[in-house]
Amino acid sequence: MACERPDLAGCSLSQWDCTELARQLVESGLVASISHETVRRILSEHELRPWRHHMWISPRQPRDAEFYACVQSLVDLYTCALPENERVLCVDEKTSLQPRPRLRPTLPARPGNLPNRVEHEYRRAGALNLFAAFDTRSGRVYGQCYGRKRQTEFIAFLEHLDHEIPAAVTTIHIVCDNVSTHHGKRVQAWLAEHPRFRFHFTPPYCSWTNQVEQWFSILQRKRFRVADFHSLEDLQTKILAFITEWNQHAHPFNWTSGSVAKVMAAVRSDAAA
Repeated sequence: MACERPDLAGCSLSQWDCTELARQLVESGLVASISHETVRRILSEHELRPWRHHMWISPRQPRDAEFYACVQSLVDLYTCALPENERVLCVDEKTSLQPRPRLRPTLPARPGNLPNRVEHEYRRAGALNLFAAFDTRSGRVYGQCYGRKRQTEFIAFLEHLDHEIPAAVTTIHIVCDNVSTHHGKRVQAWLAEHPRFRFHFTPPYCSWTNQVEQWFSILQRKRFRVADFHSLEDLQTKILAFITEWNQHAHPFNWTSGSVAKVMAAVRSDAAA
C-alpha cells in the first residue's frame, strides 16, 4: 500500500504518512487496529519513506551513447591537467532577481531564541538578471547584472570576460546550456572575431554538469534567502559585493572522475527503470 499512490486506495491525499496509512489499513479491514508508530517501524525496516518526494523531468534528449559521450567530454574538461594558457569557465544566468523592499525594516535575531523577523509585505521594484562565470580551477567568479537576458546582454558579458581575462590566456573554454541566447547569429559573429573563446554545450535538462549552478545555490542560500533590498541599484551593488567577497576566499568544487562515475551510474539506473 505504501508503494501505491493514495488515489488508487480511494484516499484524496497527495502522499502517505504513517497516520494515514494506519487509518487506511484499519478501514480496509486488513488489521483490526494498528498504531502509526508500528507503521513507522515497518516502513523503516523496508527503507520506505512515502511522505517524501523529489522532482524529476523526462529528458528531451535520450540517455544514449551520444548523451554519455557529451557528459564525459565535460567531465574530462573539468578534471584534466589544464595548461597555463587555458581557462574553463562555467557560464549561466540567474534570472528575475527581485529587490522586494519590505514595508517595514527587517529585524535581526535577539536573545531568547528570537529569529530574524522579515515583514511579509513587500513592494515590487523590477528585476535583474545576473550573468555569471565560474572558473573551475580557481573558483573565481565573474559577474555582471543586466535588465534583460538577450544576445545583446550575453555578448556584453563575453566582452567583460574578454577584458578581465589576461591576453596570455589564449583559450577560454565556455561551458553553458544550449539556449538560443548562447548560440544565436550575433553570438556566432562575435565568436568568429574572438577565436580564443570555445563553447561547450551541456545536454538538455542536465544543469548539474554546469558548475556555476553549484555556485548559484550558494548565492541563493547566503544572499537571497531573505530578499530585502531598497532598489534595483541596491540589489546590484550587493550582488557584486557578494562576488567580491567570494573571490577573496574563492575555492573550486571538487569534481573527480570517480564521483561523476557514480552519478552517471545512477543516471543509467534511472533510465533503465
